[in-house]
Amino acid sequence: MRGMSYFYKGMIPMGPPFTLLRHRIIIGIVAFLPVSGMGQVTLEPKPVQPFEAGIVYNEERAMTIRAMPRGLSLGYYKADIKTYYRSSFYYGELGYLKHHKEVRQSNEIAAILGGEESPRPYIYGKRNSLYTLRGGYGIKRYYSEKARRRGLAVGVIYQGGVTVGILKPYYLRLIKRLDNNAYTISTEKYSDSNRELYLDPFSIYGGGPFTAGFREIGFIPGIHGMAAVHFGFGAFDEYVMALDAGLMVDVFPRRVPVMVEDNQAYFLNLFLTLHIGKRK
Repeated sequence: MRGMSYFYKGMIPMGPPFTLLRHRIIIGIVAFLPVSGMGQVTLEPKPVQPFEAGIVYNEERAMTIRAMPRGLSLGYYKADIKTYYRSSFYYGELGYLKHHKEVRQSNEIAAILGGEESPRPYIYGKRNSLYTLRGGYGIKRYYSEKARRRGLAVGVIYQGGVTVGILKPYYLRLIKRLDNNAYTISTEKYSDSNRELYLDPFSIYGGGPFTAGFREIGFIPGIHGMAAVHFGFGAFDEYVMALDAGLMVDVFPRRVPVMVEDNQAYFLNLFLTLHIGKRK
């Protein structure tokens, strides 16, 4: 046929009517190739990853601040993390315990008398200040799986050990009246010889200096124990942030002479403890 050419010999005619057909065939082949390729891809569902804590820690070290209605303590512990649910630790802390009758007050008479120095507040009837050095062993257990998934671990802590009571004599500034209607002020601790003056509110000018009595400290051994509900915030984080709420007791072999009268051999306290530290 005139006006016609052939695409390769004996194949598709190359005239204008057939050119459009040829283009359609090529476009169809090109469009089909990606679909054919995709048909060979096997789509697999994404595996569901089990809940993991992330980095596995073996050790925890933290500082503690324990607040009580009748005391305060600062401490440090080192814990071995056995499993997520259980760890054991050794700890030490230095604290302060108060008698339930300790009430801080000021002397109004001192303001009238005047003097070279302003009177310090004092605690009436106090004989010694009681500081505590505690050391022992404890166990922490987690129980709440649901809370664990929210990053808040709920469990319990129980611990116990030795208490060393440190007694520092408490000093008062006492007013001593002289024969010529004058007076003098002296700094004294309690003794049998000055009992009447020491317990006379009108003879107390104020409290003695904090440093008085450190060279006369005494010791009394004892034991302690405590149990608490533990709330660990960010249980899987590198940094430790936790809070305890519980009950503790310090027991001594005899009455501890904190006050002149009405002393006891044990100190029972509710407490809140803040943990701040790091895991590794």
